[in-house]
Amino acid sequence: MQFFDALTAEKLQSFQWWDRGSFAEMPWNGVVADAHRAGLGLRRAGIRTGVPVACVLTNSFEVVRGMLGVWLAGGAVASLPVPARAMSIEDYASQLVAICRHLGSHILLVEDRLIEALRGPIDGEVELVGWSSLPVDGSFEPTPPGDDEPAFIQYSSGSTSRPKGCVLTPRAMGIQLKMIGDMLEAAPGDSFSSWLPLSHDMGAFGCLLFPWAYDLPLALSSPERFVVDPRTWLGDIAEFGATISAGPPSALNIATRAERRRPLPGSLHRLKSCVIGGESIAWSVLEAATEVFAPKGLSAEMWMPAYGMAEATLVVSSIDIAARPSFRRVDSAALANEEVVHVDEHGDGTTEIVSTGRPRGEAGVRVEEPDRLSQIHIRSPCLATEYHREKELTAERFSDGELATGDLGFMHGDELYVVGRRDDMLSVGARNVYAREIESAVDLLDAVRSGCSTVIDAGAGNRARLVMLLELRDEGADLGMLAAEASRTAKQKAGVLLDECVFLPPGALPKTPSGKIQRFRCRHLLATDVFEPLDCVKLKRAGG
Repeated sequence: MQFFDALTAEKLQSFQWWDRGSFAEMPWNGVVADAHRAGLGLRRAGIRTGVPVACVLTNSFEVVRGMLGVWLAGGAVASLPVPARAMSIEDYASQLVAICRHLGSHILLVEDRLIEALRGPIDGEVELVGWSSLPVDGSFEPTPPGDDEPAFIQYSSGSTSRPKGCVLTPRAMGIQLKMIGDMLEAAPGDSFSSWLPLSHDMGAFGCLLFPWAYDLPLALSSPERFVVDPRTWLGDIAEFGATISAGPPSALNIATRAERRRPLPGSLHRLKSCVIGGESIAWSVLEAATEVFAPKGLSAEMWMPAYGMAEATLVVSSIDIAARPSFRRVDSAALANEEVVHVDEHGDGTTEIVSTGRPRGEAGVRVEEPDRLSQIHIRSPCLATEYHREKELTAERFSDGELATGDLGFMHGDELYVVGRRDDMLSVGARNVYAREIESAVDLLDAVRSGCSTVIDAGAGNRARLVMLLELRDEGADLGMLAAEASRTAKQKAGVLLDECVFLPPGALPKTPSGKIQRFRCRHLLATDVFEPLDCVKLKRAGG
């Protein structure tokens, strides 16, 4: 697929977006026509071929047409993080200024409502331009980036480190969209529903550019609406009769809990595939979601676990469409020693690792040490060309057309099983502990807000000090008992005991827009006493 051919192709379907309490609608042809007017405004603002344009991509119509307009003017869209949860406007402004300097962009496109809040902290460092101000009347000759020129620079949201920019070309983007289309067996009659943030690769490529390029109807909600009422994700799928959607497992867990408490009416019988990815996938989350949504017509075969990353544009592997998700049960203690020991029976000290399927299209996957837990390496025609202005990091991660992902996993047959990021690994008593394994189990405790627990090493020197940070769903819970239960869970899943549980009010943990807890910021906030905990429960380490 030639990526920018979609800008001139005639389209029959419509785009709907959430706007002040209801969905508004415009044909895709109308969106592209408005994008031409936005492109003219950008051209008059000095945007030319090859110029990077700093963009904060929120889920609005103005952003969608403006992003297309940047390409029509010849610019490269640089997607900057939206504010992380629990981040002050001053910290956010500092982050934006640092990225704009690194990027070399002289303008920053943001929602109009953010301009006033950012103007003071940014203080002339970069020109703030509102998305709604872009369109002007007139015409010009579009000059989108060439096939092998920079077109999209995805800055990570910084869940484990500072943001870095993955540079993508139209060639890579076009191949990726075809890969997604083949993976989902996209066909006339399909339709898409999503709430995922456009600032994230899963939202931008999987849930906006894919339906746009394939001329599929799209109903685009927002992360803010999902947070207020998580039932709206599956509710929108039912209302619009969508056949395709996507989301991270933490969000699916939240939506399942919300649905169990107060179901929404509607049927999910038209849904053929919901891609689940973006973070480690717990088998228990898929099981619970299948059970809760079964009365609406949803079956396990509708879930499509997948693996991908911004450095590969998006998708690397997935299970086949209409296939039933599967897992391998392994010994947790052996896994901590980077050994993959398969076991038959469920019990304490075992972990279910969900398959993320086979590589798609021309992508290839290998692990450094076959039959052991080790770093995942990928090859793909969709790989980024570099990290923007990061020569050392690019040389470290990219080599001979292959990317060292920083993710850990193993192969079984021709399927990939992802355990977590190397950054999620803690060293405790000369052994490795995978934080996500503990967090996924603690998330299932009733009094804990789903997706709102993280374990960090707050120790000094060579002595580990494991602290579990949790947001409470039920502030009336017995915190002593809950801390003991969390510690027992850590012992069962990873063979370690916690030193302390810090209980926080809802919204306290810093998160990326896609819902990942920013572990590195949690360590900093805890060390500098910024958190205002509801209570702290210290735990005894007797017995190891």
